[in-house]
Amino acid sequence: MNIAIVGTGYVGLVSGTCFAELGANVICVDVDIDKIEKLKAGIIPIYEPNLASMVVRNVKAGRLEFETDLASILNQVEVIFIAVGTPPCEDGSADLKYVLEVAKTIGWNMNKYLLVVTKSTVPVGTAEKMKTVIQAELNKRGVSIEFDVASNPEFLKEGNAIDDFMKPDRVVVGVESEKSRELMTRLYKPMLLNNFRVIFMDIPSAEMTKYAANSMLATRISFMNDIANLCELVGADVNMVRKGIGTDSRIGSKFLYSGCGYGGSCFPKDVKALIKTASVNGYTMRVLNAVEEVNVIQKNVLFEKFKKRYDGDVAGRKVAIWGLAFKPETDDMREAPALVLIDSLLKAGCEVCAYDPVAMDECKKRVGDRISYADNMYDAVIDADVIFHVTEWKEFRIPSWEAIKRLMKPNPVIIDGRNVLSEAIQNGFEYLKIG
Repeated sequence: MNIAIVGTGYVGLVSGTCFAELGANVICVDVDIDKIEKLKAGIIPIYEPNLASMVVRNVKAGRLEFETDLASILNQVEVIFIAVGTPPCEDGSADLKYVLEVAKTIGWNMNKYLLVVTKSTVPVGTAEKMKTVIQAELNKRGVSIEFDVASNPEFLKEGNAIDDFMKPDRVVVGVESEKSRELMTRLYKPMLLNNFRVIFMDIPSAEMTKYAANSMLATRISFMNDIANLCELVGADVNMVRKGIGTDSRIGSKFLYSGCGYGGSCFPKDVKALIKTASVNGYTMRVLNAVEEVNVIQKNVLFEKFKKRYDGDVAGRKVAIWGLAFKPETDDMREAPALVLIDSLLKAGCEVCAYDPVAMDECKKRVGDRISYADNMYDAVIDADVIFHVTEWKEFRIPSWEAIKRLMKPNPVIIDGRNVLSEAIQNGFEYLKIG
């Protein structure tokens, strides 16, 4: 089966590579010439475990290609996935200009039946807008060519994206014709053979499913952070509370960890977009408004603990930051709590040294030389008063506390944004956590 994927970010590149791995012939398209040339050379623009080797393998096998000109490859494919960015506008709504630009290009250049599928996270009604745009371009040309649109939202977690694609909890597909259903069934046949759940539904429901799923997960995170903050006030242990409620089968244990707020490319953007969609339709998402408010406050909770510990006397103190990415196993720093923390620390007059296993280059792009960067977690703590543990990379879990204590100033403090370094207490550290 021949398919094209427009956009080579996390969603497009991972999806395209995985489809190729399953036997499809895939052309990944992007207007960024430099990115495409690097991909052709085997240079992967994002960090995702095992992705690089899979890209190289499928390029060598002839199942994966990279191009910059969408118009030139339209006659070679049956299905086109749109996986371009949908960044938030100032009002929180999803910006669909890139999606609709692709639709316009398709309508102006297509010469045979195509199934056009949105893989980008898009609000309800986007498929109808795409149909209108494609049909308008066909009308301008004075041609009548059949086409279908569909919705196939992704549920990939950065850092585990390949496994999420190859072994999904479910695959959601929104269609409106039997022909498009047959094509998507053919494409996902390898997963159907492995008894993975491919759930067909109408397009608006598929579009809504992605937003609803991410918003539910964001809600769980903000709820637990709210509970953690209350636990701290009343003397309860949030980790015990988590275990106590997580064993309830109606609740489950996932996404019940308290921390310093959620970030990344999905949760913040999708919560905002769903709130805006509701507003446009005359409805107020009261729960999600609270979820967003809690998260904004939570991203500064580590700095507030720091300021409280030193009675506001923080100017001139040296601090180390362990972890910069919004989560482990990625270099993505979009909406990362570390960025909020760094900004607060610098405004307070602190000296900041940071370390992250893979996100250092990304941080340098965003923060520049306003902070210093260490080659490892030990160098980061030299002469530091405090360690902020922000991203739960595995290498931070069992450090040599003895060595770290020797490197730091007397009376060292750890402020743990992920509640996993309590062993530091036994090694003579003052330990502050969430909740």
